[in-house]
Amino acid sequence: MIEYENLYKSNLALFGEYSQSFQDFLESGWFILGKQVESFEEEFANFVGSKHCIGVASGLDAMIIALDALDFEKGSEIIVPSNTYIATIMAVIRAGYTPILVEPDIHAYNIDPKKIEEKITSKTRAILVVHLYGKACDMTQIQQIARAHKLVILEDCAQAHDARFQDQQVGTFGIGCFSFYPTKNLGALGDAGAITTNDEEFAHKLKAYRNYGSHKKYVNKYLGYNSRLDEIQASFLRKKLKLLPKITEHKRELASLYLKHLDQDKYILPQVHQDFFDVYHIFNIRHPKRDKLKEYLLSQNVMTEIHYPIPPHKQEAMQGILTGEYPISEEIHNTALSLPIALFHTKEDILQIIEILNRWQG
Repeated sequence: MIEYENLYKSNLALFGEYSQSFQDFLESGWFILGKQVESFEEEFANFVGSKHCIGVASGLDAMIIALDALDFEKGSEIIVPSNTYIATIMAVIRAGYTPILVEPDIHAYNIDPKKIEEKITSKTRAILVVHLYGKACDMTQIQQIARAHKLVILEDCAQAHDARFQDQQVGTFGIGCFSFYPTKNLGALGDAGAITTNDEEFAHKLKAYRNYGSHKKYVNKYLGYNSRLDEIQASFLRKKLKLLPKITEHKRELASLYLKHLDQDKYILPQVHQDFFDVYHIFNIRHPKRDKLKEYLLSQNVMTEIHYPIPPHKQEAMQGILTGEYPISEEIHNTALSLPIALFHTKEDILQIIEILNRWQG
């Protein structure tokens, strides 16, 4: 069986370092907001190319806290893609704002810049882009729109650590919101997240927001949150961050095999362009008989996933909140299939999957 993901295997090479990290953490006697968090924040900011990094408890919290700390008037509208994981839209709602959905580019799967301006109103305050599957959005057009309408840019970078647009890393075009959920390219051993920004004053505010709205113990300036990156997760992330370039290189090598050898007359493959440095957190293909294809692959001992089977506007939780029709998003959700491309997979695994896919007569 070729598994889709196996976190034991993906983290095995770091077990020795993780064990030492845990021992050091235990003996330090300091478990919340200590030296490990400070060091990771500095190292990750340097890696991304941002002036500041603020560690929080999850990627969802990163978006909620960043949006809340911007302090827009309640009911302000935030542009978001219709094709995203539901967490992006939940964050907008939880922060007290109104999500305005924009359809994706059918080839890139990210928000279509050509469709943004028609959704902008006098209530619009920000564009929240999602760098889906590990591909950056087309930030040239999005930045131009944001400047023209005086909008803030936020980036959901949950699936895009190390991804770049025109050699600039995601998380530096606006306010970056990262998840370090264990399956991510830079994954912790539990929930974890971070916010990146070049604004020193905003970074200072975010550090209070994550800690009950407080800079000084028992003195609360803001109505904040309890959302702090754990010391132990920060120590694990510091070890894995050193390997992230190799993780990226490995996944890009596996993706290149799919791109080169998969039958493009049968399957719709990810779009590739020189302006985009893709990191393939997810290798997504599309097929009109996606469900039958998934069953076939499982019968051939290949496990796959669907990211995502239900678009946000069709979720029960969003009924009465999201309105409108989003046929492009629905088409993607009905045809998308994620193929194995984890750190533990070998080139031989991928070539075997390709051979199985190319002989399918569905």
